[in-house]
Amino acid sequence: MVRQAGTRRAGWRAMNEDPPAICRTPPLPPTRSEIRIVLGIALLAGFLTPFDGSAVNIALPAIAAEFHMDAVTLSWIATAYLLASALFIVPFGRLADIHGRKRVFLIGIAIFTLASLAQTLVPSTAAMIAVRMVQGTGSAMIFGTSVAILTSVVPKEERGRSLGIYVTAVYLGLMAGPLFGGLLTQHLGWRSIFWINIPLGVAVILLVLLRLKGEWAECRGERFDLVGSVLYALGLVGVMYGLSELPSIAGAVPIVAGLAILAVFVWYELRTPSPVLNMDLFIRSRAFLFSNLAALINYSATFAVTFLLSLDLQYTKGFSPQAAGLVLIAQAVVQVVVSPYAGRLSDRMDPRSVASIGMGLTAVGLGLLALLTETTPIWYIVACLVVLGLGFGLFSSPNTNAIMSAVDRRYYGVASGMNGTMRLLGQMLSMGLAMMVFSIMIGRVEITPPYYPAFVSSIRVAFALFMLLCLAGIGASLSRGRIR
Repeated sequence: MVRQAGTRRAGWRAMNEDPPAICRTPPLPPTRSEIRIVLGIALLAGFLTPFDGSAVNIALPAIAAEFHMDAVTLSWIATAYLLASALFIVPFGRLADIHGRKRVFLIGIAIFTLASLAQTLVPSTAAMIAVRMVQGTGSAMIFGTSVAILTSVVPKEERGRSLGIYVTAVYLGLMAGPLFGGLLTQHLGWRSIFWINIPLGVAVILLVLLRLKGEWAECRGERFDLVGSVLYALGLVGVMYGLSELPSIAGAVPIVAGLAILAVFVWYELRTPSPVLNMDLFIRSRAFLFSNLAALINYSATFAVTFLLSLDLQYTKGFSPQAAGLVLIAQAVVQVVVSPYAGRLSDRMDPRSVASIGMGLTAVGLGLLALLTETTPIWYIVACLVVLGLGFGLFSSPNTNAIMSAVDRRYYGVASGMNGTMRLLGQMLSMGLAMMVFSIMIGRVEITPPYYPAFVSSIRVAFALFMLLCLAGIGASLSRGRIR
């Protein structure tokens, strides 16, 4: 039923109503060959950006040594990338629904690849952070569309399996990043990491241009919400900048301002007829709301683990980048093994149960890491990473399946963007908490031997905070209700 324009809650945007004429569905079901092509492209894209992020984490001590960065500034190498991704992933997801998911995806891959080339030439800290933000913008376009394209093509009964395979590619990137990042940093320098992105990016571009036929734009012709996008971006920037400046008053003011702007954003989105983020998806679907909340909490509690352990292994344990990378792949290896089975399991049973068990195991692993000292043996760290890998592998693909299964296909772009946003916001909050702990406990200093005891204490505090977050996440995961 198509209704006349009115308030958004009374309009056709309610999730259970039929879409208007301008929201079109593909005329014919895809063939098996088309599904395999889309899955292959999604796998390459899913591998590319986590590989870059995890490889850069290994290289951070080398980057800090070249540019003489303090601990807080060093954390902005990762945070700038995540911030740009989070700023743009929801707007680009909406633009993809309007103008075409393949088009936005292709532009994103091109931007990411060119920024990787530029990253090999940066002369200073400021330049590197700026280019990382450009990379993050390309990543937003990739992640805001790849899951949406995959979900649009794969039949619903096979969605969990396909998402499990996709998440496996993400974990392969996380696994390969520390390994090859350590090797490249140690033998060829940290700039060589970004050369790997270039042939991978070119391969994805060629596959899209030559093999990916058709386009997906179920909401072609709708208006794009520029005001909401600007409010969303300003709010996130304020919160993240403020976290890096705590405990000073210079940090509290932008945090409060950012939260106030985000509140205005929510108010505005509930009233605009064509929102960048459809709040009805949260209001009318308990499963969508709590699945996204669970994702936010899980990523908030886990992303900074690799960042913190990379610094700990290379500073206080004296490991080379190559040796540190070999230790850190333990978590990703387990995730690669577990994720496909978890995805298939979520096709046969309620995703809530699988994801909640994964969240519980993640909390256990974080609690064990909160006991780290300068003399903790490597086998203990590896065992903690194995537990974390098992927990995250059980959580991620079932939770993604729950998010995408909770919405109508005309909202796949926004839901995919929202899924990516929860991941990126969680990763940003994770890094923000790490920056906050560093700011409070060691201040803006280079991590040198006199500061190692305070550095290790700050890591323990961070892991304890992450464990508490994960315990709260179990409640969010269980509160979503049954998906099927």
